[in-house]
Amino acid sequence: MKGYSRRDFLKTGIAAGTAATVAPPLLAQKLTATDKVTLGKSGIQVTRLAFGTGSQNGHVQYSLGQKDFNKLVAYAYERGIRFFETAEAYMTPAMLGEALKPYPRDSYVLMTKVTTNGGDPHQRLQDMLRVHKMQYFDIMLLHWQHDAGWVEETKPWQEAIDNLHSKKTILSRGASVHGLPALRQMPGNPWLQVAMIRMNHNGTRMDGPTYADSDNPGTIPEVVQHVHQVKKDGMGVVSMKLVGDGVFTKHEDRVAAMRFAFQTAKIDCATVGFKSNQEIDEAIDNMNLALS
Repeated sequence: MKGYSRRDFLKTGIAAGTAATVAPPLLAQKLTATDKVTLGKSGIQVTRLAFGTGSQNGHVQYSLGQKDFNKLVAYAYERGIRFFETAEAYMTPAMLGEALKPYPRDSYVLMTKVTTNGGDPHQRLQDMLRVHKMQYFDIMLLHWQHDAGWVEETKPWQEAIDNLHSKKTILSRGASVHGLPALRQMPGNPWLQVAMIRMNHNGTRMDGPTYADSDNPGTIPEVVQHVHQVKKDGMGVVSMKLVGDGVFTKHEDRVAAMRFAFQTAKIDCATVGFKSNQEIDEAIDNMNLALS
């Protein structure tokens, strides 16, 4: 060790040992329900937990009345939820638009869904902007696609959405599906950026041979397989039915559903319908637990 004395060696060794002693350990980042995640190739960043307004097609939220609904949205916002979900077919688009008025438009993400059942797609989308009280939508989904032919059948709606996408009136696009025949058309679909798929641990109100809202525990492996594939395709996955369409009355079922969705299916985020502050608190706790 020419030019390198024993004293130098001892000094270096002591310094290295000291550095190793005081260096803080690398800690894994704790994931939470209010973290922002990117929905695949859409580029849209959302909180993992979305505030859903479609419980029983929105009747649950609508029954609160505008004043109490505003308070509920405000509580969710204060707790850190920045992702809100509704649909043209629900009773809540106008209510939600009103409740979100106090907040900067770029501080939250709004996802809505258009019913593809006739009429002029371009006019319907413009009407939705007016009813929702919005200048633009962050995410627009084709709502309730429920048969194997939906991709071709909704071409006019896709084109109308693409037109507004080019004008930045719609920032990203996708579909929500009911039933395996419709779900099987999602993997490999280049138009889709966001996929909304039903998910829980025991198949309650999940996809089966038809679009019926029935219980299908035997189809869970196929549903999970499709979720994994669309994520590989670059889509963001938003899941619904995390409380079994409201039938999970046992807390352990709601916890298990959330854990299964994030740990097994590996969804990106989930929407849950709320009617009270306590339900918001519980959903945040359940999701945090599932992510730990």
